[in-house]
Amino acid sequence: MLLVARDIHKKYKNLEILKGINLEVSKGEIVSIVGASGAGKSTLLHILGTLDKPDKGNVIINDEDVVKMGDGSLSKFRNQQIGFIFQFHNLLPEFTALENVKLPGLIAGRKPEEVEEKALQLLKLLGLDHRLEHKPSELSGGEQQRVSVARALINSPAVIFADEPSGNLDSKNAEELHHLFFKLRDELGQTFVIVTHNEQLANMANRKITIKDGRLDPLAKL
Repeated sequence: MLLVARDIHKKYKNLEILKGINLEVSKGEIVSIVGASGAGKSTLLHILGTLDKPDKGNVIINDEDVVKMGDGSLSKFRNQQIGFIFQFHNLLPEFTALENVKLPGLIAGRKPEEVEEKALQLLKLLGLDHRLEHKPSELSGGEQQRVSVARALINSPAVIFADEPSGNLDSKNAEELHHLFFKLRDELGQTFVIVTHNEQLANMANRKITIKDGRLDPLAKL
């Protein structure tokens, strides 16, 4: 199993957000997580993606318990094993599309020529090979999000976590992005865990998981 979360608890002050989440995700699977605002979806995604730590429980990715890692080891693991896609892209405005995609690979200490070759391949795969030298302000919202997808893929991560990835896109670009995830699953064997309010995307996933009151709702699980 690629990703295993066991008995995940999280509270902020006196408010209990997650109340014992158990989840397993296989390689090459796309899992969507849905639920009402405040149900704990993004909190769970941040814990699974190592951006936050649970108060209790374990998160195991590729047989490594990331909860037990120190900050240095965790940063290295996150860079090499995990990709992120956010609603607002989080691209660096002063860098070109190509430079934004290359950045995580260079941070990982890989050879610059190897990183550039991989970045060019990904941008071509995502239909952006004609936009390499454009900065984010010169790209459409859909193009910016595809650049962020390429950036998430640059280190061939074990899993990509996406938080409302199509939430800032119009319906046409959202639909294209959704189909792109499945293309990447089929062609690259990529695993995705996606928090979304978009019912179309949620229902396309291999599994749709609903969080309700800090727990997985078994009655709403496909």
